[in-house]
Amino acid sequence: MLAVLGAAIQQPAQPTAAATPPANENSTPAEIKESVYTNDLGFTYSYTTDWKVIDSKPLLPAVRLNGEDKAVNNSEKEAAQCLQVPLILRRGTPVSSIVTVVIPYDCLGKKFDTSDLASFGSGVASGMKRGFDVAEPSYGAYKLGKHSLWIERTQGTSKAHPDLMFKIETVCSLLKKGAVCWMGMVQDEITLKAFEQGLVSIEGDAPQALVPSNAFALGK
Repeated sequence: MLAVLGAAIQQPAQPTAAATPPANENSTPAEIKESVYTNDLGFTYSYTTDWKVIDSKPLLPAVRLNGEDKAVNNSEKEAAQCLQVPLILRRGTPVSSIVTVVIPYDCLGKKFDTSDLASFGSGVASGMKRGFDVAEPSYGAYKLGKHSLWIERTQGTSKAHPDLMFKIETVCSLLKKGAVCWMGMVQDEITLKAFEQGLVSIEGDAPQALVPSNAFALGK
């Protein structure tokens, strides 16, 4: 289900791209600050300002077209047409990325049920296989406040740059107004933690780390 979405938003690895260096233990509060992204769907996500925000607006028409071209049924085609990529963050060299994907229900014309969460998330995550040779993934499910989240974690070697290995996590949830996934494609454990520890608030719930330490407890 919706496997086209992951492939549609995936950006190729760029080993020589310039980016702001990641934070480290020597950084001072004056150097590393925090920004909060707010989405009309009803969620926020916080990140440190050493991440560079990429303007997704020029990319979106091509992303949607790519998604439609790769769609295998009408459901995937409709999803690609409604796809939004409101937040793209990058940092480091080679580049690590955080990508937020949303599908508003008012565009799609229907809502996903709670039972659709795993298949929706799995579909988004499976699109990564078109750009990466991935290892066997681990899965988890957990709650933040009153909301259920689904997570997949794996490692992947870039098909475009076989010398680059990425840690890949996809985290998805279903809201009243739409579906959302946060995707981290990162180079190391420090950057993975930065992705996971970004504070998220969903529909007014108290902000919490996107991925808690026990996220995979139910998948074992």
